[in-house]
Amino acid sequence: MSRPRKKKTGPLIKICGLRTEEGLDAALAGGADMIGLVFFPPSPRNISVEEAMDLLDIVPHAEEGGPLRVGLFVDADDATLDAVVSRVRLDMLQFHGQEKPERVNWARLEYGLPIIKALPVSEAKDLERAKDYADSADQLLLDARPPEGADRPGGHAAAFDWSLLDGWESPLPWILAGGLTSDNVAEALAKTGARAVDVSSGVETEKAVKDPARITAFIAAVRSA
Repeated sequence: MSRPRKKKTGPLIKICGLRTEEGLDAALAGGADMIGLVFFPPSPRNISVEEAMDLLDIVPHAEEGGPLRVGLFVDADDATLDAVVSRVRLDMLQFHGQEKPERVNWARLEYGLPIIKALPVSEAKDLERAKDYADSADQLLLDARPPEGADRPGGHAAAFDWSLLDGWESPLPWILAGGLTSDNVAEALAKTGARAVDVSSGVETEKAVKDPARITAFIAAVRSA
């Protein structure tokens, strides 16, 4: 049975790609600040509307001490967004595709929810795109650029060069993602100064299979960093 999160300190933690009660319970027990559900069929972490509703039924709402519920979408059309947002109670939307600022702003106004816009990063110029979303998104998520030919934009267990963030000034609050694990997250925080981190594949035993023990270890590593 899931439970309210513990009082936390330090950087915010987002556990993404949750699909089972066991993984969710570990995230809540550890005090995760955000939980992410993937609504993108090509992803092995995809979850249906019905599955999401059942899973979130045991989660306290944010105003009750629970985590923020984030729905992840990749270049979703209006019908897809409507189908999810109308039935699944979300606190934020995450756009992880090629969504332009106009699309992001439309969704923010249409659904009245804050937006996280993911940016793929492999070189310094990729960070320049951040300013394009300064007036449309609420937060940015910096993830490693996917490998050539990949069928999804994230969840590849790859990190980008954190030194690219040296001296970078973001126009919005941002979340560090890409290749994070309990073994390297302290180093990532120290090198980047990130105030929020996102993990998915780094807490899995195999693709799309979340490991409660790894979730617990990741959260503990962040809290003690």
